[in-house]
Amino acid sequence: MSTARAAAELALGRIHGDTRDGVWIRVLDDDDVLAAADEVDRRVAAGGHLPLAGATLAVKDNMDLAGIPTTAGCPAYAYTPHRTATVVARLVEAGAVVVGKTNMDQFATGLVGIRSPYGITPNARWPGRIAGGSSSGSAVAVAAGLVDLALGTDTAGSGRVPAACNGIVGLKPTRGRLSSAGVVPACRSLDCVSVFATDVDRARLVASIAAAPDDADPWSRTAPPSGHAPAPGRAPRIGVARPGDLTFDGDPDGSARHAAAVERLVATGVEVVEIGIGPFLEVSDLLYGASFVAERYEAIGEFLERHPDDVHPVVASIIGASRRFGAWEVFRDRTELARLARVCAPVWDVVDAIVVPTVPRVPTIDEVLAEPVAVNTMLGTYTNFVNLLDLAAVTFPVGSAAGDGPPPSLTIVGPAWSDDALVSLAEPLGTPAILRGA
Repeated sequence: MSTARAAAELALGRIHGDTRDGVWIRVLDDDDVLAAADEVDRRVAAGGHLPLAGATLAVKDNMDLAGIPTTAGCPAYAYTPHRTATVVARLVEAGAVVVGKTNMDQFATGLVGIRSPYGITPNARWPGRIAGGSSSGSAVAVAAGLVDLALGTDTAGSGRVPAACNGIVGLKPTRGRLSSAGVVPACRSLDCVSVFATDVDRARLVASIAAAPDDADPWSRTAPPSGHAPAPGRAPRIGVARPGDLTFDGDPDGSARHAAAVERLVATGVEVVEIGIGPFLEVSDLLYGASFVAERYEAIGEFLERHPDDVHPVVASIIGASRRFGAWEVFRDRTELARLARVCAPVWDVVDAIVVPTVPRVPTIDEVLAEPVAVNTMLGTYTNFVNLLDLAAVTFPVGSAAGDGPPPSLTIVGPAWSDDALVSLAEPLGTPAILRGA
């Protein structure tokens, strides 16, 4: 069994040997990382049960690590916290060794991985393609084998999109299951801490360790006595979208690749039920097409007003534009969301989960630079509704890479507190083939 020190030395060696810019905002000092690893080994030798002993961890730089600046992707915003974010502290207590803070779309505003003064995050395996965002560096650190695990955040898909772009697993837990205390907010009512891993079992383990009610987080919740799971004695029922409901943004092979990925899922023994997902996609349109974006202004609007030149221009335009919304529009749009939620809710009486493509397609960096808002909107097609409807989701690659792009990525979505059931549905597909070298 590898020691924590050996794992830390391996991670540091790989990080220092990696010549790509844009993955990290700060790598911790080697001596500090190795000292933390030695402390894990000491605790294990003393008989301590540390389920994450020997695991290295990257942390998105909108999460606090005591004594280390938190930037949220904006140098002028940086502050040095005295306390570590609750979710990070729980993983460290379980034996994980933090090696650094990762790059991100500034203020977690973006699904692309290029809106950062710390550089464009490179895709882990497919040059020229975006790494996805906003948790870009965290996804790449795992996909490139620099660390074992990473934390990101997910407000509109920021944990799932980069997982899809880099061919790894991304778990978006039920909102409030993992504490957001010590995390710079994007939209407080939608924010979730997310997990990146090379397989679904690891993602489940990390989430289970990190999960706990936290009085320091006003949005924290306690799980009900029993979560949402398929009824015993029957095959899980998975809702699959009618072909006409899906878009692949002009990718001529998108539909066939997605269908083949779904067939791999069906072969694990699930029952398929065809459903209409139109109302879910209408919910996705609300995130930036209505007043919900104003919650981003609540989070960093004051900083934007005082430091307009220090904010990425695309981020500033998105958040600044939300000034136009009045309070009455927020109530109007919340009512529309409630209406759509009622339209969507009956699907859970018919199926245990639904499966969608994680993204319509993975664009190039040049495409995003040419049309930063339009391409970003496309990437959120199948992710935005999950946060607005208070759902859980797990994203994972299926099959082989296609040409110069990643393999198809599926997202299984279920009601709040269905996290474990969703992971169980994804589990039979195992470790992504791309990570096994297949």
